[in-house]
Amino acid sequence: MRILLVGQAAFAEKVFEGLVGAGDEVAAVVCPPDKGDKLDPVKAAALARGIPVHQFASLKRPEARAAFEQAAADLALLAYVTQIVPETLLHVPRLGTLCFHPSLLPKYRGGSAIPWQLIRGETRTGVTVFWTDAGIDTGPLLLQREATAGPDDTAGTLYYQTLFPLGVQTCVDAVGLVRGGNALRVPQDERLATYDPLLTDAHAAIDWAQPARTLHDLIRGCDPSPGAHTSWEGKRLRLYEPRRTSERAASAPPGTVVAIDADGLAVATADGIVRCKRLRADGPKATASEVAAAVGLGAGARLGS
Repeated sequence: MRILLVGQAAFAEKVFEGLVGAGDEVAAVVCPPDKGDKLDPVKAAALARGIPVHQFASLKRPEARAAFEQAAADLALLAYVTQIVPETLLHVPRLGTLCFHPSLLPKYRGGSAIPWQLIRGETRTGVTVFWTDAGIDTGPLLLQREATAGPDDTAGTLYYQTLFPLGVQTCVDAVGLVRGGNALRVPQDERLATYDPLLTDAHAAIDWAQPARTLHDLIRGCDPSPGAHTSWEGKRLRLYEPRRTSERAASAPPGTVVAIDADGLAVATADGIVRCKRLRADGPKATASEVAAAVGLGAGARLGS
């Protein structure tokens, strides 16, 4: 089949390679404009094979519709797309448009699905390829595969180590189902649907009076971006790479630094301790000991006050 691939970064690149390897013809690639001198990986892969690449600051422009029409594709596949794709473009390919999403839809619709799953303590996760429609992640389901989120997975590790490879293969297999005439269109059960906003700093603020498990999940869901944050002497301190622990903090008030050692920063919460291996203040992310020394943070300090 002729495929119009819309996407970006390493994920779209691997999907591109998978489609080519499966014998599909990628008619064209659409990706965002380059940032600086570095080519987007999917752009570089397409150009290396002589496949047309189109880049638009907005897919609402008439040039974008022209590119979709010129591809004369049987099917479009959205593989890691951050730009808004107008509904009118979704119907240009002969068979319609598929989209990848890193959750088990209809749960966790929205552009920050992976972080919110961890923030809410989910252990069952997965990926979905669905038929696009006018809504946000609301179209009929074609293919889903489950995965497990580990207790110390961050949004970064869950994506790159689990959902990335699973998602690439699921995208390629979904196209194969369409090619073979076995493509399902299962309506999503709206009774189970959830939607979350894009994760921002407003969601990433730490309240040390919360339970340790709640804060552990917040920190790992915000890692690597935007980074869960607290304050120390007027500075914003971001925490990364939390690890589950059963340690207790005696009678230390929530927010009290209990220790800074080889195992990271240990902070008292409402019912236990949260440990984080890496921090960031004014400079780059570094070990807890390095950042603590740079900002004058030590045991007994009270964060968030």
